[in-house]
Amino acid sequence: MRSDLMKNAERNGLPGTFVLQNPRMLKVDLTGTGGHFFARQGAMVAYQGDVDFSYEGSGGVGKFFKKAFTGEGMSLMKVSGSGDVFLARDADEIFLLELEDESVTVNGSNVLAFDSSLSWDIHRVEGASMLSGGLFNTTFTGRGVLAVTVYGTPVVLNVDTPTYVDMQSAVLWSTGLHSSIRKTAKMGAAIGRGSGEAYQLCLTGNGFVVVQASEGHPVPKP
Repeated sequence: MRSDLMKNAERNGLPGTFVLQNPRMLKVDLTGTGGHFFARQGAMVAYQGDVDFSYEGSGGVGKFFKKAFTGEGMSLMKVSGSGDVFLARDADEIFLLELEDESVTVNGSNVLAFDSSLSWDIHRVEGASMLSGGLFNTTFTGRGVLAVTVYGTPVVLNVDTPTYVDMQSAVLWSTGLHSSIRKTAKMGAAIGRGSGEAYQLCLTGNGFVVVQASEGHPVPKP
């Protein structure tokens, strides 16, 4: 059989690593991962071998209550066994971050998968209120790989002056940055692209922030 489709053959990587098959699909080889890793529930598109998927909820009782009160958090599944697992989410672009005894703050909706060696918790952005909404994010710490998705090719902004980002467009940022909420002068000021532009994430200090070229996937109309 001849077809350009066959150019998309499986790419092999080192055992135990996260390998991008293409910009929108991730392969995880369970060999060497310590036997398991965590992924967003429903992200599996294919697997080979003897693999088990178990629901992990939000990652513990404390995180469950944080998720319930904040709307943040991730419905996770624990992936274990032996074999290869292929992950994707809505054909979004996927990027890998290798943390080396570091930490990074991520919008929970952008998390695809991560090594079990990483620890994580949900934190509230200073100054957030019920009106500003969705201002609770997840901090990952330790040594391991974190896979994130973006809807719209992102830009990495160096933060050395106060930087303001729409909350739905902020993918991740340096944990060392100070984060707070800025409210525009007029509630109806249309300075962004969606309905929540009255509030922005304000980042100060020295570090970086990753901003995707959208405010997320369009909400289906009823």
